[in-house]
Amino acid sequence: MYKVDTPTNSLHSLQEVSFSSLGFRERDHLQEWLAKNPQTLTKKDDKEDELLIIQKEFAGFDDTKERLDLLALDKKGNLVIIENKLDDSGRDVVWQALKYAGYCANLRQESVVEIFQLYLDQYDPNENRQAADVIAEFMGWESLKEGVLNRKGTQRVIMVAANFRKEVTNTALWLMQFGIRAQCFKVTPYRFGEDVFVDIRQVIPTPEAESYMIGMAQKEAEEQSTSSSSELQQRHYLRRDFWTMALEKFRTSPCSLFNNRAPSTDHWLAAGSGVSGVPFELIFSQKDARVQLNISRGDALENTWLFERLQERKTHIESLFGEPLDWRLLPERKSCQIVCSKAFDGGNKEVWPAIIDWMMDSMSRLEKAIRPSLLELAIELKQTGMITEEE
Repeated sequence: MYKVDTPTNSLHSLQEVSFSSLGFRERDHLQEWLAKNPQTLTKKDDKEDELLIIQKEFAGFDDTKERLDLLALDKKGNLVIIENKLDDSGRDVVWQALKYAGYCANLRQESVVEIFQLYLDQYDPNENRQAADVIAEFMGWESLKEGVLNRKGTQRVIMVAANFRKEVTNTALWLMQFGIRAQCFKVTPYRFGEDVFVDIRQVIPTPEAESYMIGMAQKEAEEQSTSSSSELQQRHYLRRDFWTMALEKFRTSPCSLFNNRAPSTDHWLAAGSGVSGVPFELIFSQKDARVQLNISRGDALENTWLFERLQERKTHIESLFGEPLDWRLLPERKSCQIVCSKAFDGGNKEVWPAIIDWMMDSMSRLEKAIRPSLLELAIELKQTGMITEEE
């Protein structure tokens, strides 16, 4: 790896070093970096590959004092076991990871929620957030009734180390043949003067080959019962009816954002803001309705930068909007949100006209309040070299 010296138009080599020589420790450093930045273990532009950290140093196994390093959920509701080593993967890392995956396979959905609630209460107590709500939002569900967490045979394994022994990489590839998604991420520290850089990349399997291997090895099982499928289907019909009514009214309103959208069975509809990955969204649920700007670009740093710059204009934006907004910096996710919500009984069709009228008025005001600042900041962000495209 090299550092570009722009004034001299030359390259300077970065010195590859070991974590131990830098004084870094597994639990205090590597584990904390991954817990705070789970996007380092995901594909940059793939939102479906996002991870939600739900516990660290988890020791909730019966009759054992063992602790797994990090426990996460992915966008399919699968539990992800993350094992970290510093300068060497060690001979036993695969055995440890598989052992923990076996332990976690027995966790019921209620247990997963309880584990995450303990994590939020310990590491984010001031926010007073409910684990069930955070998980549902991460999954893109209206509530946890929408799907299933930790289905049979879906547990994943991620191993992180500076170096991997051959027996580890061979076993990871072998596990893929049986539908077990096992990944090895190589983390390499570099020094340049007083600065330290860390490169994290997936080496087993290569990102290009992984999708093919998963497709060849495993077909997703249908595990929903007839009754739950029927309930979900009814909810889908309800949403499609609501969005059909809503879009008809939106097309006659001053708000033209959703004119090209079709009715959906999802609980949300998105429309472009002019900046890629930052849509305006309508949310319809059984308990409330929301209008929001969802800052969800592929890069968490870009999302945070845009959110913080908009928040600096909070007084101005809320003055234009006409009421306070809910500014949500979501540390466990890549995205950030600026939200206005109102309680409604979404299951009562008689109140749908009132919900739609509120959505039209609120979205129209939100667009006018935020879009000018958002477009200005997008130009500024592009000039920094972080942003490369716009809608």
